[in-house]
Amino acid sequence: MKLLVLAGGFGTRLKSAVPDVPKALAPIGKVPFLEFQLENWLKQGLREFTFLLHHQADQTINFLQAQMKDKLKGCQVDWLIEPKPLNTGGAIAHAVKELSLNNDFLTTNADTWLGGGLRDLMQAASPAMAVVNLADVSRYGQVHFDQINCVTEFAEKTNQISAGWINAGLCYLSADLFNDWNGEPFSLERHLFTKLVKKRILTAVPLQTEFIDIGIPADYYRFCSWVEGGRQFPL
Repeated sequence: MKLLVLAGGFGTRLKSAVPDVPKALAPIGKVPFLEFQLENWLKQGLREFTFLLHHQADQTINFLQAQMKDKLKGCQVDWLIEPKPLNTGGAIAHAVKELSLNNDFLTTNADTWLGGGLRDLMQAASPAMAVVNLADVSRYGQVHFDQINCVTEFAEKTNQISAGWINAGLCYLSADLFNDWNGEPFSLERHLFTKLVKKRILTAVPLQTEFIDIGIPADYYRFCSWVEGGRQFPL
């Protein structure tokens, strides 16, 4: 199964803590965050990766080339550089077109840690998205789904602290969802997923695993502390 890794963002919110490298290469001690990601994905059985790049793409490519001699040896690894920022949906649509994909694939955010769940997600019929339950969803907005795990609504972010399910950034999609792409940027969640919700064909796959998005300094430092502490306490 191929994993498309979204790794082209500008990382604006993390600049104050990590000014010189892409978010995915943010140092956790002396180890780039993406190295932890690779170890985790390999442990879960993945061997095919395409990295979707734009901002500071050369640094990510250099890192991947080094890893292809080590951790990624024997894996199928490639990358695409967006001609312009395409947002999440546009980046995936661009990859589908350039790679001539015609079947199901996985996609995830390079800067979002999920301790597990790949096998659970692939057991669902595509299109499907992993969701995790958080005590405070105000930063993300909520995903609502019914008793058969059909997604019914995406609730917008609010300032009110409340518990709920959020999009974990890991999805199982089919290439034909992107056949009508017009070449312009678009958001996977705000545009494609809302259409799928109206058709009642998007499945939520609840996961019980560690989750953290290191896109802001507070959560980046929290992940650093978690690793330095031997991963002994909940994220």
